[in-house]
Amino acid sequence: MACIQHSRNALRRIIAKETTFKSSDGAIHPLLYACQGVRYRKLEVILTTSIEKLGKAGNTVKVAPGYFRNHLMPKLLAVPNIEKFAHLIREQRKIYQPEEEEEVKVVKETMEDKIKEYETAAKRLAKSRLAFRVGINTAKFRARESKDDPIEILSPVTKDDILKEVTRQFNVQIEPDNVYLPSPLTSLGEFEVPLHFPKSIPLPEGKNSCDEIDASTLQILNPAMSQILLQ
Repeated sequence: MACIQHSRNALRRIIAKETTFKSSDGAIHPLLYACQGVRYRKLEVILTTSIEKLGKAGNTVKVAPGYFRNHLMPKLLAVPNIEKFAHLIREQRKIYQPEEEEEVKVVKETMEDKIKEYETAAKRLAKSRLAFRVGINTAKFRARESKDDPIEILSPVTKDDILKEVTRQFNVQIEPDNVYLPSPLTSLGEFEVPLHFPKSIPLPEGKNSCDEIDASTLQILNPAMSQILLQ
């Protein structure tokens, strides 16, 4: 007790020796801040019930100690975030709140949907022009005997290439069976590429064939334009 009393007296003497301030100065001595309380630390709790603006059941949140002590704990709305309570909450959620499995419904494509797709493809491709960029075989191009000789391209244009470009440029999905291309195109020039669709599809104006909707022209241009056109 003597040591404590001595320490208090020493503290009083230190404060008395410090420079005093007049009330008109509006200043507060720095040591007076020691009288202020220490700010509380928030508690981590596990919610047992969903609370608006705070969280859902099972979530771990931080709240003020007084709010937990006076409101959440008495009503069993939350428990302290310790292992035994956390394990208990997890087990209860497995029993009473099983995870909902989302049902993915697979919608099968009907024949009517398929016919509509074919109709759209026939209308868009009836008067369409498709472009590719190609390279030519320079050595064979220079070795040509005459200007009328065919100009070979480096990579032949296949049916798959045509299908991909039709999808990319016209946003039309057609099947390999719809395109009649016996062999890949290997040189520059114009080629007719027939398109075959079911007979039940209405034909575009000016067409008189049930199977052949459009006898399209595939034109491979010279290196200056470096394109393949499907019209």
